[in-house]
Amino acid sequence: MANLSLRHIKKVYPGNVTAVKDFNMEVEDKEFIVLVGPSGCGKTTTLRMIAGLEDISDGELYIGERFVNDVAPKDRDIAMVFQNYALYPHMTVYENMAFGLKLKKVPKAEIDSKVKHAAKMLEIEHLLDRKPKALSGGQRQRVALGRAIVREPKVFLMDEPLSNLDAKLRVQMRTVISKLHKQLETTFVYVTHDQTEAMTMGTRIVIMKDGDIQQVDTPQRAYDNPANLFVAGFIGSPQMNFLKGTVVLEGQRVCLKLQDGTMVGISDEKAAALKERGYISKEVYMGIRPEHLHDADIEPLSSGYSVFKGQIELAELMGAEIYLYFDLCGKQITARVDSKAAKKSGDAVELHFHWDKVHVFDAETEKAIY
Repeated sequence: MANLSLRHIKKVYPGNVTAVKDFNMEVEDKEFIVLVGPSGCGKTTTLRMIAGLEDISDGELYIGERFVNDVAPKDRDIAMVFQNYALYPHMTVYENMAFGLKLKKVPKAEIDSKVKHAAKMLEIEHLLDRKPKALSGGQRQRVALGRAIVREPKVFLMDEPLSNLDAKLRVQMRTVISKLHKQLETTFVYVTHDQTEAMTMGTRIVIMKDGDIQQVDTPQRAYDNPANLFVAGFIGSPQMNFLKGTVVLEGQRVCLKLQDGTMVGISDEKAAALKERGYISKEVYMGIRPEHLHDADIEPLSSGYSVFKGQIELAELMGAEIYLYFDLCGKQITARVDSKAAKKSGDAVELHFHWDKVHVFDAETEKAIY
């Protein structure tokens, strides 16, 4: 199969509108790379440049060892799966899947073998004689995947392929695509704005904002160690809580003093970094994830913890857990606690969190301080 190399890739549209600023990345053979970010961040433009559907304004693109900047899409040995399926309505499922191979003059017996093998893999053998209008959204997406599979490309490109499906089908199709990646053992580049898809499917994720790469990492590392405030807020649901505070010395211990006077302890590692880099008496952002806030009523307080106190404005029962919303320093704070807490709107709440779970970001650059 193939690796991908994107070297200083840039896309500028007429009117000097820069969609992708300086995209650098090495994609290893058989990786599942997910480009994720809000609308307009440049992820689809990057994918379309890899596909050859958009011209590259500057930089170099290699598929394997081959320089492909000026190579036509049909000659790049890639297959693309689109958001809207792009099936031919007048053709059966079989004909849709076979169409690309027929254009390449592949022998009929080989086409038949490849189409049936792909259909079996996707569990759509019983649909081969139907036309797209007789299929559900999930079935159409499987056909679109099958059409890509039969071509046996070096690289699969997928542009938000699940966004038109309902929530239940999206979960099902995530599993299908992840299994396909393992079975086909080829390189996948997948674009989505859905961080759940990124976290559950990618071997590595590329988080983008305004045409720039913010972080390239495994999903777990991006979640545990976000590079900046944007990544911290984008990855995770509900999103991380942020509060502004000042770095202070309490005796020998480095702490964060919030605007209401609340003192927050931090890990020895982060404390040492703040001290060494001259952050004492400077403002920073602190971040804490909702699931790291624990109800003191059901989980007793121990050493190495700080406490938030407040009055619950809203409690949302989600089954096994409750989302609690309360105000602190003029900001809404979200906690995700065990439903055993049985909290409701208007209740006073005391939530503790371990110092190791506190993230600290520079107030000016918004970069994480490790």
